[in-house]
Amino acid sequence: MRTPRLSRRAVLAGSAATVAATAVSGVVSPVAVAAPAADGSAYRWRNVVVGGTGFVTGVLFHPSVRGLAYARTDIGGAYRWDDRAGRWTPLTDHLGWDDWNLLGVEAIAVDPAHPGRVYLALGTYAQSWAGNGAVLRSEDRGATWSRTDLDVKLGANEDGRGAGERLLVDPRDSDTLWLGTRHDGLLKSTDRGATWAAASGFPAKPSASGQGVMFLVAVGRAVYAGWGDGDGTPGTANLYRTADGTAWEAVPGQPSGTAAKVPIRAAYDTHTRELYVTYANAPGPNGQSDGSVHKLRTATGKWADVTPVKPGGTTGDGSADTFGYGGVAVDARRPGTFAVSTNNRWADVDTVYRTTNGGRTWTSLKDAAVFDVSETPYLKWGDDKPKFGWWIQALAVDPYDSKHIVYGTGATLYGTRDLKRWAPQIRGLEEASVVQLVSPPAGEAHLLSGSRDIGVMYHERLTASPARGMATNPVSGSATGLAQAGARPSYVVRAGWGDNGNGAYSNDGGQTWAPFEAQPDIAKDAPGPIATNADGSALLWSFVHWDGTKYAAHRSTDNGTTWSEIPSFPKGATPVADPADPTLFYAYDTDTGTLLASTDSGRSFTARADGLPSGDAQFKLVAAPGRSGDLWLSVKWNGLYRSTDGGVSFSKVASCWASYTLGFGRAADGADYPAIYQVGSTDTITAVYRSDDEAKTWTRINDDAHQWGWTGEVIVGDPRVYGRVYLATNGRGIQYGEPVR
Repeated sequence: MRTPRLSRRAVLAGSAATVAATAVSGVVSPVAVAAPAADGSAYRWRNVVVGGTGFVTGVLFHPSVRGLAYARTDIGGAYRWDDRAGRWTPLTDHLGWDDWNLLGVEAIAVDPAHPGRVYLALGTYAQSWAGNGAVLRSEDRGATWSRTDLDVKLGANEDGRGAGERLLVDPRDSDTLWLGTRHDGLLKSTDRGATWAAASGFPAKPSASGQGVMFLVAVGRAVYAGWGDGDGTPGTANLYRTADGTAWEAVPGQPSGTAAKVPIRAAYDTHTRELYVTYANAPGPNGQSDGSVHKLRTATGKWADVTPVKPGGTTGDGSADTFGYGGVAVDARRPGTFAVSTNNRWADVDTVYRTTNGGRTWTSLKDAAVFDVSETPYLKWGDDKPKFGWWIQALAVDPYDSKHIVYGTGATLYGTRDLKRWAPQIRGLEEASVVQLVSPPAGEAHLLSGSRDIGVMYHERLTASPARGMATNPVSGSATGLAQAGARPSYVVRAGWGDNGNGAYSNDGGQTWAPFEAQPDIAKDAPGPIATNADGSALLWSFVHWDGTKYAAHRSTDNGTTWSEIPSFPKGATPVADPADPTLFYAYDTDTGTLLASTDSGRSFTARADGLPSGDAQFKLVAAPGRSGDLWLSVKWNGLYRSTDGGVSFSKVASCWASYTLGFGRAADGADYPAIYQVGSTDTITAVYRSDDEAKTWTRINDDAHQWGWTGEVIVGDPRVYGRVYLATNGRGIQYGEPVR
């Protein structure tokens, strides 16, 4: 979702051996908490408000507690719903740099008999380069956690991530938990998640598809498991059950064929004793073109096809109406009442169908829906109104309110209390994967941002979603570049992915935009970082395909009307403008470890310092604001380097041994150099730091409860407010910190 999807799947050998439990200090991050720093000062951390912006893959109402619910995301952690406050509380912000792969939540489970207990199965990728998964368990609704590291991988951001839940408390015994994996079959714990081992007797065998167990659901005292590695042919099973927790069998008479190839989700109606199952011909969220909905009367073993609309028809304009089925949720108060969602229905737009008679007749809730997205205007996507949704696989009905339905999309959670009026139910849940940040020295907005999936935003306020929504003219997807002229802050340029043009410029600080009149041919397929010189008279645009292929950079001096190639610019490098001198640009060639500079506003580049670190490590070259030739180079695993002569020479900064990203903000009172902010390591921990003395010493300004996984993309201080810093995260949006005064 945040990066192009990885199709490669790793097949893990061996069974799930018992693993040990580890206690963790996972204190929930409230909306604003003071974080003690090393020098005794404290920082308060909050999200810059956008609202959602990522794929909510699961929503789970607690069956025994009114107003209690949990949500999971593919890369942005888990949340608990605070019904009184009307907002979500993040539960996994304590996961740090080394645990970045655990920010993806594969599954959630609650214990109906013990309302304080909640369990999370964590692991973002099942690829060979990713770490193993883990299970967190809590006795206090996620306020504190204990942790068990697994020896298998989970895949919360893989195909099939909207299925589930793959984690379940056994209905016969609260001490027993089940965990479905993608490559390693079914795991079982008999000590409330402290240790895990392969479940004996489970007959399904994993394949290379990477789906494995799609969901686990309690049906009375039995447990049913959906299996995603079947081929859908008659006689093959994709639904299994156990009545005693030991012996498993394929459920007799289960549907087969393309439309029932992959079971996505299931829900059980305790009143009618019927199990409802949604199916598709692929795990989703992409790639589904067929699907169905079936119900099983568990007392008799009789199956029935209750599909609301068969995929495969045509829309009014003649387009093929292809889709699968995703979410399913039972109304606990009304027998025979449940809802299902379509998924990947691009031609006619996805919907939620609701039935009150066990699936004999259906109503499409989309048909009468009235939306209010004033709280998160970006959901209009540059149009005059939002659409009902896409990637709808998370679907839940409040067990205490039949008309309170919530469903997830690729960007938000929508909720209704009357089955007609819908609005985002997303406060507190921020899942953007942020890649660009600019804090202007003047103007209305203190922040401009660029993210994957939702492009560029102009933040008039930090506490409300941007009123203009995502940047338009043109609308673009993931941002690849965002830059402001150092001596002319009203001039801003941006680049990103988009069908109708990727680049644009602004003369009012990013409030409104005009598209480049032309662009290099490669821009559509490989947009990369962009820069503008100090007075905005020249643009440099570098091009890098998402697969890593690098292309020649181009230059424009007429706001993108014409472009010329720059042969001497290192392919794929990030152009950096000198903030004071419009004739100067810089670039770092990571292949050779060479700093290059241009003294003719980007027409040509020549080598200056060489012998610097090179290779595939992460490099960030930044220029100190208001100064000419003052350059800082962050090198992953290799520390921090500084040049004060425009890159002719560099010296290594002794105060840190690893630097991932660096930025500047307003100087401290009495200081003559900007405050420096860094994500890096000064001794044994990777953290967020501030230096007020030109990197001679550093103060840690986050704490163990505020870590947010991987934070190495970009950090920038506010040039107008000392101490305020903006931090990009990969799945927890934009965090901003301020000293507690």
